[in-house]
Amino acid sequence: MAVTQGNQTSASALNSFVGVMNSAKEKWDSSGASEAMSKMTANIPQGTQEYLSSTSQQLLNRQKFRGISVVFGVGEERPFYLEKVPTLLVARLKHNFQFFFLNYLVLTGVLFFLTMLTTPSALIGLGLLAGLWMYVVRATSEGSMTVYGVTISQKNATIGLSIFSAIASVWLLQGVFVWALFSSGFLVSIHAVLRDASMHQDGEDQMDMVGEFSGEQDAFLGQEPDV
Repeated sequence: MAVTQGNQTSASALNSFVGVMNSAKEKWDSSGASEAMSKMTANIPQGTQEYLSSTSQQLLNRQKFRGISVVFGVGEERPFYLEKVPTLLVARLKHNFQFFFLNYLVLTGVLFFLTMLTTPSALIGLGLLAGLWMYVVRATSEGSMTVYGVTISQKNATIGLSIFSAIASVWLLQGVFVWALFSSGFLVSIHAVLRDASMHQDGEDQMDMVGEFSGEQDAFLGQEPDV
């Protein structure tokens, strides 16, 4: 019986949360904020839009997310070692940052999320901010709200709260950002410096292979060696 009641309570809370989110989306659309964002986007030159779109698609391509075996060089003879030749070290860093970019980005996101979960002040602040949004959505359900005798339209309330939310989020999460960026930057730097991933290449990320692997590059890529 207790389990059933608990499930019913959880389902009710989930339904309420989904209802509030749907209501917030409807109010956002009806307030004209979505239209204003569309107009702002339309003012961006077409060439710039195409460049940003193609760049984001290229950087966030799921096919560029490398598996665990590739990230840590499972089965390779020397997946990690310190390159002492400066020119080769620079080439390795460039290759690794390009090849593992999406992995590094996901690592930063995971560390940010975990850091936020362990920061009570940030969670409380975000919770209060979410409560404020719920209050404003309900208060402007009829098109406007009154604060100390001043009538505020739904559109102005939504835009004003969006600006306040952005500023408050930066203030609440600044410590989380710093810690997550520092932690991920440290781990990424160690991996990029030590990981020899020259055996792993794709069509847009070529790296000249040197040393003992120089004669194996064509065979690895499935190409006929030059005679």
